[in-house]
Amino acid sequence: MKLALCQFNPVVGDIDGNAARIVELYRQAENSGCDLAVFPELAVTGYPPEDLVLKESFVADNLAALAGIARATGECRLLVGFVDRVDGQAPAGRNAAAMCAGGEVIGVYHKRLLPNYGVFDEERLFQPGSGPYMIHEIGGVRVGTSICEDLWFAGGPVLDQALAGASLIVTINASPYSVGKFGERLSVMRERLDEIAGSGGERPVLAYVNQVGGQDELVFDGRSLVMGPGGEIRAMGACFEEDLVVVDLAGPAEEIGGEPGDEVGEVYEALVTGTRDYLRKNGFGEVVIGLSGGIDSSLVAVVAADAIGAEHVHGIAMPSRYSSDGSVSDARELASNLGIDLSVVPIEEAHRVFSAITSPVLGHDPEGLADENLQSRIRGVILMVVSNATGWLVLTTGNKSELAVGYSTLYGDTAGGFGVIKDVPKTLVYELSRYCNLAAGRELIPETVIEKPPSAELRPDQRDDQSLPPYDVLDPIVKSFVEENKSIDDIVASGGRLEEVSRIARLLDTAEYKRRQYPPGVKITARAFGKDWRVPITNRYRPHARRGPAPGGNGTGGPGSDGTGAEID
Repeated sequence: MKLALCQFNPVVGDIDGNAARIVELYRQAENSGCDLAVFPELAVTGYPPEDLVLKESFVADNLAALAGIARATGECRLLVGFVDRVDGQAPAGRNAAAMCAGGEVIGVYHKRLLPNYGVFDEERLFQPGSGPYMIHEIGGVRVGTSICEDLWFAGGPVLDQALAGASLIVTINASPYSVGKFGERLSVMRERLDEIAGSGGERPVLAYVNQVGGQDELVFDGRSLVMGPGGEIRAMGACFEEDLVVVDLAGPAEEIGGEPGDEVGEVYEALVTGTRDYLRKNGFGEVVIGLSGGIDSSLVAVVAADAIGAEHVHGIAMPSRYSSDGSVSDARELASNLGIDLSVVPIEEAHRVFSAITSPVLGHDPEGLADENLQSRIRGVILMVVSNATGWLVLTTGNKSELAVGYSTLYGDTAGGFGVIKDVPKTLVYELSRYCNLAAGRELIPETVIEKPPSAELRPDQRDDQSLPPYDVLDPIVKSFVEENKSIDDIVASGGRLEEVSRIARLLDTAEYKRRQYPPGVKITARAFGKDWRVPITNRYRPHARRGPAPGGNGTGGPGSDGTGAEID
């Protein structure tokens, strides 16, 4: 039997475009002599379709497209994901896989296990499948079918189909990328093989076909693969690229390797892929970035240049009275290294004018936090004016560490359309910056940028560590709270300082209203601020408050906690 893993990049809602691409790849598989061509989960609609599934016209259009795909098939079988209709029930659809051949749909499988955690809402949108399994004999091989989550749990469809005699089980997937996810997939596949053997069944070959590309916050890494009965990887698709992987299952059972690799390099490719697809799929050809001469904006510029080409990336440096001498020079050097254009727009005059305008209301010029945030908001206004006038999308430059503790200014550095590094902790920003230079074989991000202490430069001699713990202390605590759901006691027991951990917990709680107003950005961690972080803004649950008052905090996350400087509490 000859199998084609058709790893492609669909666009959610582009049903006709997705169908045309599916047929195109099917033709390539057919011309390669394949017996079966397999496409990802919900490939006809793109994944995740979210509430589009609740539109009857959307489901009808996807079914019409499936019929057209089926009409294009010959002897080579085609297995593809689509939304099936369930009349008279709510939710009104099923996450399904269609087996097509000879011009028609010859079998349909409905996903049995529906994920309803993290970024997934499938119980809200779909009915679970039931009834007999879809096992087809193709080229003398009994082939079973499952869909994504069906593979992840013991005692599920994969075990049942193997015990029913399937010697090849194909799982179609739309599995989003996060750090370490590929290794988890391999572990799960090997667990299923061990489970089957432990239940008295013959270990099958497992084929795993995954989507690739970006969709809003999510990015899919592909890496479709065939795993042999012994858990060896026999074939694997490209990472973050479309690929057509043809595997002759009758050929020698050679192991190709393919175990998890360089995580920093993977994260960088995820950022580039997610940014490129967000821009491309939403019709943006040019971007603009506020270049401060700092490491965050520098990394965003490198990613953007890689994603859409340096000629489409525009930088604006906006120095203030507090900017260091190196801010503009570092921004100029970065722009020169990348080949992007740079405009320098000093904000001193606007700063004076805004101060004069607001001083009659305040009785004095803005001071302290109000003055710091004023500078950030002036910069946000400039970027948005340029965006409105040119159609360039503003890329924000905030990182996950800043979002976690509210170290940002609403309508200032949070203003923009896409947050490239919003899920990247600050310590990883440094690792990625060094990786960029190493991978390029030259200095893209100036070494002076990497070496200088991080600072918002909104007051004299300001440094981030005057307002926050060092990032190598902050980031592990944020990860413990956000990605691992640990309590204050858990973190203290593992070595955290009580006062520091409690303070970060307070900041995390009170910054929720800011995070809700931040633009979407690429998810690269197990739990990002976005689709899989759902915490109420109006929320008085404060376990840290039992340990003493929260100095400077208003307890509600309201405007009084809007800070970029020392008063971020």
